[in-house]
Amino acid sequence: MDARLEAIRDTVLARNPGEAEFHQAVVEVFESLGPVHDRHPEFLDAAILERLCEPERQIIFRVPWTDDAGRVQINRGFRVEFNSALGPYKGGLRFHPSVYLGIVKFLGFEQIFKNALTGMPIGGGKGGSDFDPRGRSDAEVMRFCQSFMTELYRHIGEYTDVPAGDIGVGGREIGYLFGQYKRITNRYESGVLTGKGISWGGSLVRPEATGFGTVIFTQEMLKTRGASFDGQRVVVSGSGNVAINAIAKARSLGATVVACSDSSGYIVDEAGIDVGLLREVKEVERGRLKDYAVRRPGVSYVDGGSVWDVDATVALPCATQNELDGGAAARLVRGGLLAVGEGANMPSTRDAVAVFQEAGVLFGPGKAANAGGVATSALEMQQNASRDSWSFEHTEERLTDIMVGIHHRCAATADEYGEPGNYVLGANIGGFVKVAEAMLAQGLI
Repeated sequence: MDARLEAIRDTVLARNPGEAEFHQAVVEVFESLGPVHDRHPEFLDAAILERLCEPERQIIFRVPWTDDAGRVQINRGFRVEFNSALGPYKGGLRFHPSVYLGIVKFLGFEQIFKNALTGMPIGGGKGGSDFDPRGRSDAEVMRFCQSFMTELYRHIGEYTDVPAGDIGVGGREIGYLFGQYKRITNRYESGVLTGKGISWGGSLVRPEATGFGTVIFTQEMLKTRGASFDGQRVVVSGSGNVAINAIAKARSLGATVVACSDSSGYIVDEAGIDVGLLREVKEVERGRLKDYAVRRPGVSYVDGGSVWDVDATVALPCATQNELDGGAAARLVRGGLLAVGEGANMPSTRDAVAVFQEAGVLFGPGKAANAGGVATSALEMQQNASRDSWSFEHTEERLTDIMVGIHHRCAATADEYGEPGNYVLGANIGGFVKVAEAMLAQGLI
């Protein structure tokens, strides 16, 4: 790394102690930016990197609520409004026990670059809580969401900050959050949240967008090697919204998806995962993958273990950060891996990324490969602003165009900076330059 960048990096890490995920995201970006500052010394003179790594606003608040037994529960809520150079802050809310400030800052930092790559006018932000919706009744989730929004509402708006869903925040949670926002503000401000229900301001394709977009980006990578998803053997981690829709899209392109996972274990279905049954088990019944295995002949369920022990030619990590380490990466490479498309945010460790790149595996980082979700959220905002509603086909066509454009931007940037096929460098530089130019134009703020 360039010595000037090392000094800035060290300052950033020292100012944010104990935030391992944020440190990891910052270091990964800094490692790509040396050539940019050789060409654009004005970015260093204006302290663009120092400003970019310091959120414009960090909000932490108490969320009190009562459970079904009448006991008072206390959680912590977060919203990090990271960068608004390109537009209103945009990024999801995550409800999970692992959430703390470092997780939210890592996600928000990644979101800056991801949103820039889409070409849409949206800045970067992220939020959430250490609340765990799993095992909670609908009434408990509603009371939590209402309390959470009672504080958050004063910080958001369709021209200010537009949250969406993430892990633990689906259509149910977005509905409760929007209802409370509407009640408090006395405004039907559709564009304040995305991921809404279709009948009250949501967009078709939004539930599918992150998974579909990941597959579309990976398909574009495969095309550079004269290949496609047709005939590929695919393994997916996770079995939530992103994973299920990635499985569905890969199958539609001719792939056989043989494995997916949840927090308890993974299934191997050599005939190809039945998306309809998977949706029924995970989305309707809120069940576990072992329930899928019981109901489908020939499927094996592995309790614990790693889904990355299953051979594949394409891997789509769609669960959570740092789920795929260097050992798992080496195992996949030995099994004949051709490509990796990250459906989750930073699911591959730095060691894993190094293994993939050294082996010549096509690697699409999350800030590029999974940008379809936030891109379609921006399309939802467009529809809300114009009081319009688009067809599934039109919205999917827009999503496809955006993902192909992101791939082209990453590939062309990597070529321009002398590292063809390095999508990590292409995504980092492509996103950074767009944001840096806007920050430079807007003055020292």
